[in-house]
Amino acid sequence: MAERVIGIIGGSGLYSIDGLVDTRWETVESPFGQPSDQLLTGTLDGQKLVFLPRHGRGHRIPPTEVNYRANIDALKRAGVTEILSVSAVGSLKAELPPGTFVIVDQFIDRTFAREKSFFGTGLVAHVGMGHPVCGRLGGHLHAAASSLNLAVQKGGTYLVMEGPQFSTQAESNLYRSWGCDVIGMTNMPEAKLAREAEMCYATVAMVTDYDCWHPDHDHVTVDSIIATLHANADNARALIKAVTPLLSRDHGPCSKGCNHALETALITAPEARDPAIKAKLDAVAGRVLK
Repeated sequence: MAERVIGIIGGSGLYSIDGLVDTRWETVESPFGQPSDQLLTGTLDGQKLVFLPRHGRGHRIPPTEVNYRANIDALKRAGVTEILSVSAVGSLKAELPPGTFVIVDQFIDRTFAREKSFFGTGLVAHVGMGHPVCGRLGGHLHAAASSLNLAVQKGGTYLVMEGPQFSTQAESNLYRSWGCDVIGMTNMPEAKLAREAEMCYATVAMVTDYDCWHPDHDHVTVDSIIATLHANADNARALIKAVTPLLSRDHGPCSKGCNHALETALITAPEARDPAIKAKLDAVAGRVLK
């Protein structure tokens, strides 16, 4: 089995990892374009970590313009085997107040202006997304959050909207009627691309505020949201430090099969596959295209 390397994709409010040593920012080129930023590599308690700020340092890139394909491809090229995605979200349920962490296990993808696959004309693949996150990673995240006495819910549905504008009240109530727990703008197509790249992926959704369905929403101030963002980021850094040794001790291949998702996904006959697309997929799918 390849060396375990943990990738962290940081969302709003999370731009660094406490305790990371031997650090360096590295530029990783991708045939899918420019990643959001350089990758910060280092070790945490002896475990290799790679950190990528999803919106770039200084939060320069809006959700729609994040190059999700380049980000996942660059992490794969850096040797990352599993991704912990940390994301700021709004709550769609009264029992999930600001400050709560949700270890997401389902998504509803309502984005429409993003490249959602590494594959296309010339080389077609269909990966399974019935269980869109790695339950093994989610279990470790929940155990680590519980050990820190964080307010955490294991399981929940994340509605991914296009943005950058927030929901209308009618939309917010529609998503609530669908049983969604939280709403955000960034985890799709990120999760789909991680699956295509045969990487374990899990989401820590950090609630910053109630979405506009809530009667108190209009009284929320920017200052209060920023204060919650900072508190969430502190807790997220503690969570990453707590979960790292659990992942380091979890030896062997993924019990959920994330690392061989492409074995039954390729549908284009070998002789019909476009060599140019195959070349771009050397990191993402090289294992099954050799």
